[in-house]
Amino acid sequence: MKIRTFLGALVAATALSAPATAQEMEEAAITPAAVVEAADPAEWREIPADDLLVMTLAPDHAGNPREVVIQLIPAPLSTAWTANIRTMAKAHWWDGLSIYRSVDNWVVQWGDGEDPEDPSPKPLPDGIVKTSEHAYAIPWQPEMAETLWGAFGRRAAAETFDNMDGDGPWFADPYASVIGYLRGIPFAGEIETKQDENGERVNRPTHVWPVHCYASVGVARDLSPDAGTGAELYAVIGHAPRQLDRNIAVVGKVIEGIEHLSILPRGTGEYGVYETEAEHTPIVSVRLASELPENARPRFRYLDTESESFARFADVVANRSDAFYKVPAGGADVCNVRVPVVRIED
Repeated sequence: MKIRTFLGALVAATALSAPATAQEMEEAAITPAAVVEAADPAEWREIPADDLLVMTLAPDHAGNPREVVIQLIPAPLSTAWTANIRTMAKAHWWDGLSIYRSVDNWVVQWGDGEDPEDPSPKPLPDGIVKTSEHAYAIPWQPEMAETLWGAFGRRAAAETFDNMDGDGPWFADPYASVIGYLRGIPFAGEIETKQDENGERVNRPTHVWPVHCYASVGVARDLSPDAGTGAELYAVIGHAPRQLDRNIAVVGKVIEGIEHLSILPRGTGEYGVYETEAEHTPIVSVRLASELPENARPRFRYLDTESESFARFADVVANRSDAFYKVPAGGADVCNVRVPVVRIED
């Protein structure tokens, strides 16, 4: 199994080694933004319009428009929930509902919930499929990603995860054995160690799951075994609550407009629920980008997480050595390495 070091072909020395040449010193000063700027256009991938959920909120108090764009996680992760979300968006089910909960350093939540004047739930549209908590984590499928990152600063072909010795640790994760990305959305996983026919140790991924980072979008639910339908959604607005991983469904992430959620007043009722209707933020509409007129569809692209530029980007994030930083961290978790996403301007 060929293992490429996490630094890729761009850097030969370890991140914490002192630069020995002028070129290496110049490399050491590179910022994450500079890596993104220098990435080859061929290393960018457009997000399919059917994976973009556009939520239009009522204008703010100054009359400024508010739009939140969510990238839905692609199959096979969270498939039942994202199918339901697409069904509800096509049925315009969220139109006229509201954001009704905001908890500091936790989540902002929206949908048809917590209205004391109308406690009966809004009927769901036809075509909603059953969800199960057993799908929070799913068996590993090799086609999901070509590479994974492990606890020792290496990236390796994901069919097996061998020879994880190396310098680091750069990506030690207290919640998982390995991390990866599926079309720009982070996930974590566990591995099992076995012996192959030659008696050599072989590490193979077994199960994977999407993770809770800042701006991740998840599905609110009742107590187990309820797994939620996707009708009630929340966005993380604080420190990554990774303890929720595998306990609740993650369906995507906000890629534009998170500020319209994170700055909302905090709810003073129980669990951060707003106590009056006047505190709610009305939802004007929620649409799949693919359902909008072509001239009104937002378009985005992300830096391919299988590319050399992304590997370089992740390394620089984990080991900042430009002028502002005096002590390189020597590591980063999956939520620190936020996949670059940019809007495509016509």
